[in-house]
Amino acid sequence: MASVPYTSILNIANVFFIYLFSVYFFAGDKFKFQDALKEIFKIPAIWFTIIAISFNSLGFKLSVDFDKVFTMGAYAAIVMQLVIFGVFMSQVKIKTANWKLSLNIALFKHIVLPALGLLIILYFDVDPFIGGIIFLELMVPLAVNNVNLASLYNCKPVDTTFSVLISSFVFIGLIYFYILILDKFFGL
Repeated sequence: MASVPYTSILNIANVFFIYLFSVYFFAGDKFKFQDALKEIFKIPAIWFTIIAISFNSLGFKLSVDFDKVFTMGAYAAIVMQLVIFGVFMSQVKIKTANWKLSLNIALFKHIVLPALGLLIILYFDVDPFIGGIIFLELMVPLAVNNVNLASLYNCKPVDTTFSVLISSFVFIGLIYFYILILDKFFGL
């Protein structure tokens, strides 16, 4: 429970990063700059994140009933994301998949990014608990959400799906080493 505030902050930053930059780059292929910016503000996650931050900063508390409704909505959204992922996963053909792209993404996501993050965490002498949380956030596989964005903007959703799969398999292969790093540097 002590990690919830830190993971929440990282997830909010991730939402803004993914939806601002990723949507801009996905939409930027198809639209002019102004149209790409308009596409960013059509994404509900941006608005709901802003509303959530506003409610939290104003000290607004939801009743238990509203909390249950939002929890059910979150679970429904997860199911829908996984259904979309499954639809695109059924279109992945191993022989014609973009292995080079997927392996490059996996190399960056699971080797370069965690190594760079670890060096920065150690250089700035971050508290071990917070450093461990940041490292955990850096090592997780690609999110299914990437498939949703690629699908929404018709930007190689099948290749994106394959990259998510490869990222997940690489994560499984490296998790033992990640645990060793967490134990050695962060005592987790």
